[in-house]
Amino acid sequence: MMGTGKRFFPLGSDIMEMARTKVHRKKRQVAILIIWVLLWEAGSESIQYSVLEESETGTFVANLTKDLGLRRGELAARGAQVVFKGNRQHLQLDPKTYDLLLNEKLDREELCGSTEPCVLPFQVLLENPLQFFQAALRVRDINDHAPEFPAREMLLKISEITTPGKLFPLKMAQDLDAGNNSLQSYIISSNPHFHVLTRNRSDGRKFPELVLDKALDREEQRELRLTLTAVDGGSPPRSGTTEIRILVLDINDNAPEFAQELYEAQIPENNSLGSLIITVSATDLDAGSFGEVSYALFQGDDINQPFEINVITGEIRLRKTLDFEEFQSYHVDIEATDGGGLSGKCSLIIKVLDVNDNTPQLTMSSLISPFPENLPEVIVAVFSVSDADSGQNQQVICSIDENLPFLLRPSVENFYTLVTEGALDRESQAEYNITIT
Repeated sequence: MMGTGKRFFPLGSDIMEMARTKVHRKKRQVAILIIWVLLWEAGSESIQYSVLEESETGTFVANLTKDLGLRRGELAARGAQVVFKGNRQHLQLDPKTYDLLLNEKLDREELCGSTEPCVLPFQVLLENPLQFFQAALRVRDINDHAPEFPAREMLLKISEITTPGKLFPLKMAQDLDAGNNSLQSYIISSNPHFHVLTRNRSDGRKFPELVLDKALDREEQRELRLTLTAVDGGSPPRSGTTEIRILVLDINDNAPEFAQELYEAQIPENNSLGSLIITVSATDLDAGSFGEVSYALFQGDDINQPFEINVITGEIRLRKTLDFEEFQSYHVDIEATDGGGLSGKCSLIIKVLDVNDNTPQLTMSSLISPFPENLPEVIVAVFSVSDADSGQNQQVICSIDENLPFLLRPSVENFYTLVTEGALDRESQAEYNITIT
């Protein structure tokens, strides 16, 4: 007490009561912090940034301090980190200004394939106190690819008695760009017999159909050559070409017809090469060679597509390994052609089924070692987990040995914190090895 010249000390029971009060206060503070972080995350919206693909490493993306509403120098003082899923870091923090910069050149087609928009989610992690900010980086497409046809030449055999208005499906071109920079239309060289239409498939891709405008006469012209051009929507536009070779044939009254216009099949991603997926069938009412049907696949990229068809039986088999994480479905067009050159078409949708073929990945974001004894519920480490599979195969459970004085607590989204269960005593044990499973 002050002013008496004497000092008073609390009794043993008073000391124990003060200690209990202090521990209770610490636990309450940690609980409030965790609840506050979870509530903040649940109510916050993700900050989205954008950058053009192929931008140089070190390109400025954002003033992170301003966007997060923090004080100058607070990012450095609180040990800010940028965390992406997996081990690839697309962004970096400037060590002096803590501005957000590109860490590497980004290829939108490599990162997202045909998916648009191409959005890469990430988190900004702040320590002391622990805080998370959700963010995303959108990689915008540039017109760096031209449309390409799978072959330099297409061959069509058309009977001279084919009536005007008949449609002939052609192989489509492939353009790796997205949005307006992707393939937009097809045009054909000027001629008196044909024009070309641009059609939309169910998956959004565009394919050409040749339309007969004027009847052919084999005695007048046995063969025609036309140039088909695929044009994208870039500025300036880019294009690719292929040649259509048309052989004019004598009379063939009937074209092959498939039993179904649309076939559907499912296949697990780990099916063995050569396994049968489905058998398609087409019939032709003509006799002799005009009634003999052969099958072919219409695929955007014949070399890289994982399927093949038996030209005689119509059996479609697997020729390349599938990966659900890369493609979940395929849309394949199939053509049946008779000996006189007439053809029919059907479509096949193949759905790839996910198999649990990816192990979870753990990324350590923060590790505090050593840490002081006698402090309860100290945050020792912060880490994130991810799994490339989908559905139940993507769900991850984390655990540690139950005999250790530590606890695993889920934080936000895919983050966990490792905390001490109570106050530790260095004299009892000075070191712990912890395995996170």
